[in-house]
Amino acid sequence: MLEPILGSENKERVLIFLIARNEGYPTEIANFFDIDLYGIQNQLDTLEYGGVLISRKVGRTRVYSFNPRYPFLKELKALLEKAFSFYPEEERERLVMIRRRPRRRGKPL
Repeated sequence: MLEPILGSENKERVLIFLIARNEGYPTEIANFFDIDLYGIQNQLDTLEYGGVLISRKVGRTRVYSFNPRYPFLKELKALLEKAFSFYPEEERERLVMIRRRPRRRGKPL
């Protein structure tokens, strides 16, 4: 949907994922969209270099989120939220659902 403006489908996926969940790490994003990790890492690096995103280390994982000091953050988020509202309902529900709890001990697979 925003690919013509952003120049890359992977960049759109990264930004939509972050607008839905506020933060994420490369493997999580790549697994969610079932795409190559390398493309996602390149887009995250590009967006971080441009000042749109910031990253921090959580253990051995680098977690990305929007840079609150980015001058056009409000406008970018408004555009992404508008685009997100046009996604199919099932896709929006999948994007918003966050499951980061560990499995209960002894729970059968």
